Amino acid sequence: MVQAYSQVFISSKKYDSKAIYAKRRRDFLRKLDSFCVLAGMTVNPGCEEAFVQTWTKMVQEPAFLYLTGVNQAGCYLVLDPVAKKETLFIPEKDPFKEFWVGKRLGFLKKGCDAAEITGIRDVRPVSEFWDFVDSLAKKYAGMGKAPKYAYAFYFEKFKGDHNMKFKVKFAQRIAKFGLGVRSCSKMHFADRLVLGAERIGEARTAQRITGDAFCAMLSRMKEFRNEREVALFLNYEMQRRSDGDLAFPTICAGGENACCLHYVKNDEPLRGGSLVLLDFGVRFGTLHSDISRTIPVSGKFSPLQALLYQIVLDAGREYQKYVRPGVSLKEIGQVPWDFIMAELESRLVHGVKGTHKLIYDRRPHGVSHFIGEQIHEGEAGTRSLDTVLEPGMLISCEPGLYGEFEATIGGKRYREKIGIRIEDDLLITRAGFENISRNIPKEIADIEKLM
Repeated sequence: MVQAYSQVFISSKKYDSKAIYAKRRRDFLRKLDSFCVLAGMTVNPGCEEAFVQTWTKMVQEPAFLYLTGVNQAGCYLVLDPVAKKETLFIPEKDPFKEFWVGKRLGFLKKGCDAAEITGIRDVRPVSEFWDFVDSLAKKYAGMGKAPKYAYAFYFEKFKGDHNMKFKVKFAQRIAKFGLGVRSCSKMHFADRLVLGAERIGEARTAQRITGDAFCAMLSRMKEFRNEREVALFLNYEMQRRSDGDLAFPTICAGGENACCLHYVKNDEPLRGGSLVLLDFGVRFGTLHSDISRTIPVSGKFSPLQALLYQIVLDAGREYQKYVRPGVSLKEIGQVPWDFIMAELESRLVHGVKGTHKLIYDRRPHGVSHFIGEQIHEGEAGTRSLDTVLEPGMLISCEPGLYGEFEATIGGKRYREKIGIRIEDDLLITRAGFENISRNIPKEIADIEKLM
């Protein structure tokens, strides 16, 4: 029965998924001083417009998924800290829809299996949701010392997403009881940014899969004629090894296309002698890998490419000297960019009498973001960059260099527009961090040997 719902209730054979989701809800309930409602996605992403229907495996709001494991649109979770109770609302069972899209959690008066699958004992039809909200709002409004607000999951900076649309409707509904609405997002992320043992295990598996796929691609690189062929091969090698989809659309940017940070066009010819920047990753369970590597199309770096590549590689190492519990990403975020600017002057300008013209002012992008249920985890709009690092958090480390470079090395003049990014994923530990991407090749000699 559970296997039939494998894409609807995200679980693992390696651990008790229901128990983990239940513990997360209990921990969150203890933080609440009023009732809280989390709205799942209203419809599958890609189905909002009449002319588009995109069927994807992962459809759920990450906050809802983190607390329930339910990967299905049209659901609500209500948490009542006074009664210490959790209630899940799901659509009515629809056999005809299941004929089209497969098994879905659905409410049945007799024989409803949603409670057994999710571990949430109180499961009700979504048609009863708003009446249930009214009853809770009335209860809390009538409690003398209870706060005059309820919680919902939403972000103030995002006015048009499903969370904000729900918050507006929710606020209108409970206002008649004299209650306002507050966001629970900061409380939620305080729990979610620290990965439990099971999610760390999934992150490690995603790294291994990504590394194996990358090495398989390196050995076949000479066969590929264009960006599309590289990306398709890499995607296949990742997905065939995983139980999920890609973490995000793969970037395969050859030559100067690498100077577009989120290049996903992926259809231009590869040019011998140039570099190709790859940004790729896979989802395993509910965790992701997020890796960037820059490799030479012909299998060997030119002297100028090698010089610039080594600067970026060393910038990552310099940044990692400051990564530890007790600091925030915002606090240490400038370190690699100052290092790169200083080394360009030392190694390129003074070392080989070269020149550079960057296409940005000192800092092209952030060097780190959190990784978790989302590939770019954290509070929307801020990425939680002010959050102090704790053991169990997973962050990226991705210095880069983008611009026009020129130098004479060994009597030969080199001139090229280049984009280089090297990205690893770092697990924060009590002692500092562990680079869980360390086995994915990135040293110049290792890449050239594998190619």
